[in-house]
Amino acid sequence: MRIPAHSVCTAIRDDIVAGVHARGGRLTEELLARRYGVSRVPVREALRTLEAEGFVVTRRHAGACVAEPSEQEAADLLEMRTLLEPLGASRAAQRRTEAHLKVLRGLVRLGQERARRGNSEDLRSLGGWFHETLAQASGSPALTSMLTQLRHKIAWMYAVEAPVDPVESWTEHGAIVDAVARGDGERARAITALHTERSISAHRLRFGSRGDRTERVRNSQHPVNMPSLRH
Repeated sequence: MRIPAHSVCTAIRDDIVAGVHARGGRLTEELLARRYGVSRVPVREALRTLEAEGFVVTRRHAGACVAEPSEQEAADLLEMRTLLEPLGASRAAQRRTEAHLKVLRGLVRLGQERARRGNSEDLRSLGGWFHETLAQASGSPALTSMLTQLRHKIAWMYAVEAPVDPVESWTEHGAIVDAVARGDGERARAITALHTERSISAHRLRFGSRGDRTERVRNSQHPVNMPSLRH
């Protein structure tokens, strides 16, 4: 059975984000094909997609390599997030479905419960699912795709500290959902903008001006047919 290129792409991207493939490191088709148990054809297609997304660059005499973003490029991503996430929330207030609302409300209930218990690992996953669902509720595939790419890149470039007050953070999530449910686009935009601005202070670059990186787990492997992790 031929493994689709998008599955290979997801696997390579997840490993880049997790630090398995180091910044600046070469990505040879042969080694990647062996690692993920596929032929070189889907690997080649995946590398083209990842280059378009900014995770991979092609260098003369070296071929495909993991990109090495600058501090300015990383900062730009956070600024883009502060602009696009409020837009997505505003659109969601006009275009969300009852199914979106059901999922969002369920995530808020779980998040508030976990926040009271102080379970930070669960909160990280729940927060990712919340923002992904909110983006999907915008009814704009292009905006959803852009926000998804932003989340992947930010997770790659930044370590994120747990909120000082996770209960307050999930109260804000609840307020966003209330505004979306009422169809109040301006309030949804305003609360999301405030929430996003507050979260930025918890982001810490994983690399310094000379490319120094924080320690990462580099020995994890996963088959390409497994669901990707949410960041």
